Amino acid sequence: MHLPRLLSLASVAVFGVPFAALAQIEYAPKDGPGKGKHVVLLAGDEEYRSEEGLPMLGKVLSQRHGFKATVVFPIDPKTGVIDPNNQSNLPGLDRLKDADCVIMLWRFRNPPADDLKHFVEYFESGKPVIGLRTSTHAFNIKDNDSPYKKYDWQAPAPWDGGFGRHVLGETWISHHGDHGSEATRGVIAPGAENHPLLRGVTDVFGPSDVYGITKLPANSTVLLNGQVVAGMKPTDPPVDGPKNNPMMPIAWVRDFTHENGKTSRIMTTTMGAATDLESEGLRRLIVNTVYAFTGLDVPDQADVTPVGEFKPTAFGFNTFVKDVKPEAHVLKE
Repeated sequence: MHLPRLLSLASVAVFGVPFAALAQIEYAPKDGPGKGKHVVLLAGDEEYRSEEGLPMLGKVLSQRHGFKATVVFPIDPKTGVIDPNNQSNLPGLDRLKDADCVIMLWRFRNPPADDLKHFVEYFESGKPVIGLRTSTHAFNIKDNDSPYKKYDWQAPAPWDGGFGRHVLGETWISHHGDHGSEATRGVIAPGAENHPLLRGVTDVFGPSDVYGITKLPANSTVLLNGQVVAGMKPTDPPVDGPKNNPMMPIAWVRDFTHENGKTSRIMTTTMGAATDLESEGLRRLIVNTVYAFTGLDVPDQADVTPVGEFKPTAFGFNTFVKDVKPEAHVLKE
């Protein structure tokens, strides 16, 4: 039907966005409590398939809860395909100008200063950040003269550990559980049972391993601790010994006060691989946080059912699905 028109890139549009312009995906909101709020999801890691997990979250936020959601991908500039290994080309960071909340899963990103300034301006305005998994080491700023060098994961004092440690609460330390063979079960931290971000969160499990944590900032509230599991299935028992005594925190919340006096609300979880996001409890924690960080009441039981099929690729380097363009994640009307 109307084949010539469908083949014209200039005329084809999904949710009003021409296919030819798609380097990001914008999910137009259905009616819901989030109407009028904009969430930008920043995908960009080589290992944990953020290019699959974050579009799923964007669909849930827009179609189940009424938020406008925009997903920014790492793109091969020659082909236009999503390339998780491209650490510098992240077109669309200017979409942060009207964002109300950011969800990020970056690893060792090195965007040009003119692009990174959009993230810094967003953040320094006092707006919130939800950091997933490798966002503890989100930045590898190679230009020593960059005005944003302090964001680098190896930045010296006073930003020791860069954005990860100074803002999110920790930088890259270690795999505390055995990577690829010991999964993670989230256990609600003592005293956090009634925390609003955990409303409706009764079970969290993911195949990615627990990360090592040294010491969180004093104003951090731990929401979940990570029980190291002796296997990769939810039915596997916890491992014996020091890995679970004590358990490492895997989700926490804190406030970060900027030099300009503004304060950003921060939630960090060292879970967040696309396969982790098959966990209803983890999805609900993230959606609850978006509600709270945008000034909305957290629902008793947020609907976090994926919109359409969600069968994520297992984590691993160079395991991403090749030759996928952003339009593959468009919601069909």
